[in-house]
Amino acid sequence: MEELVSGQSGSEPEIRVSLDGPYIVTNVREFRNWLGEVLPDKAEMALCRCGQSSNKPFCDGSHAKANFSDAKDPSRVPDRRDEYDGVGVQIFDNRGICAHSGFCTDRLASVFHVGKEPFVTPSGGRMDEIIQAVRACPSGALSYGIDAVEARAHVDQKRPPAIEVSKDGPYRITGGVRLVDEVGNDVLRAEGSSREHYSLCRCGHSQNKPFCSGMHWYVKFADPVPSPDHEPTLFEWAGGFPAILRMTRIFYSKYVPEDPLVGPLFARMSPDHPERVAAWLSEVFGGPDFYSRQYGGYSRMISQHVGKCITEEQRARWVKMLCQSAEDAMLPNGPEFRAAFVAYLEWGSRIGKENSQQGAMPPPNMPVPRWWWVCNAKPGSRISALAPPPDHLQPVVLPGPNDPVTFTQHIKPLFRRMDRESMSFVFDLWSYGDVRTHAPEILRRLESGTMPCDGAWPKEKLEVFRRWIDSGMTD
Repeated sequence: MEELVSGQSGSEPEIRVSLDGPYIVTNVREFRNWLGEVLPDKAEMALCRCGQSSNKPFCDGSHAKANFSDAKDPSRVPDRRDEYDGVGVQIFDNRGICAHSGFCTDRLASVFHVGKEPFVTPSGGRMDEIIQAVRACPSGALSYGIDAVEARAHVDQKRPPAIEVSKDGPYRITGGVRLVDEVGNDVLRAEGSSREHYSLCRCGHSQNKPFCSGMHWYVKFADPVPSPDHEPTLFEWAGGFPAILRMTRIFYSKYVPEDPLVGPLFARMSPDHPERVAAWLSEVFGGPDFYSRQYGGYSRMISQHVGKCITEEQRARWVKMLCQSAEDAMLPNGPEFRAAFVAYLEWGSRIGKENSQQGAMPPPNMPVPRWWWVCNAKPGSRISALAPPPDHLQPVVLPGPNDPVTFTQHIKPLFRRMDRESMSFVFDLWSYGDVRTHAPEILRRLESGTMPCDGAWPKEKLEVFRRWIDSGMTD
């Protein structure tokens, strides 16, 4: 791809849309994935937009083999800007550039309605919630106005030029990165489009190329799936830094200012305090060392509590309001995640309260704590009672009466992922060595019905396991 990016390095951040080819990115140095983790970047990069690259998000030339075309679809949603009037606020929307990320409909369903008309009812929510939803729109389709005057300058935020590779979706561009065609002319925009933030197609099927039209949902575009053995961190499961930041911003803008107990604690906080707390929680929950690198690590965090004399009532209220903010921000609400999330808030807030008292002497140079799943209660360790029957799973093929029984072919498939997770604190049911070592105890549990936890094995599977033991437990 060197010939595609050569000679494109100007001083301004820019994305050049090459004809039937990749996006040529120059001088955009903030390049992250959907979790907020930094991705490898160069001064010049070629990013895939045909959806076929085996090296996503980077281009590997697959567009040429796939005969990729960047032509717009004549049947795309029309370029039309609608205005919805409410009490003191107007919402502007252009469905023609919507990327269908769901940030508005999922987070403020009382105002933005999926598949209904009118799409927007501005009087269905508080003005601050509406403004927050409009500013979060990654495609630039939404804007708002006060007294019939559009507030585009407030919708478009002051951010450094950045590209986010969203999960199974488009590139989300922020910070006013210039978008040009193959000869350097500005790419034409739909009416009311933002030039500060927009979404570019990554699946190759948009009807409004180069902009995303939401087709990634319909073609089931997906990034590489992590290995089945990969155990997600709390940071990953929460949705990464963007999700945690969404929670802390709600907490400090919606709940803290109105609370007589907690509000005074944050009366002199810096404007970027929500970002600082989100960075701390991200690092604690297993993410990158955002807080340590940007703000100074554990000692810096402790210094923010010294001398505040936090009361038990303030501590408990802080935990309660942050839990409510997690609900508002739509962080995962499964029992495994919430158990770990609340456990840290309770533990961490008590440490903070202790360190804030007069005469307290916090130990120096402590590392940032790392929090994990509680008591092995983590995703996949159980089957939800509300989950649909797993009829999509392939049936286990049992050996015939005269077939030799081996661990890899016949025994390992008998143990589901949830079986493995539930017993991982003792041994690994997918490990030949572990199962061989503990085979008599495993058989005893299987025969008594105490393993697996959701129902005893049928006699056919028990017989296979006995045959494997009796035949010498071959790998």
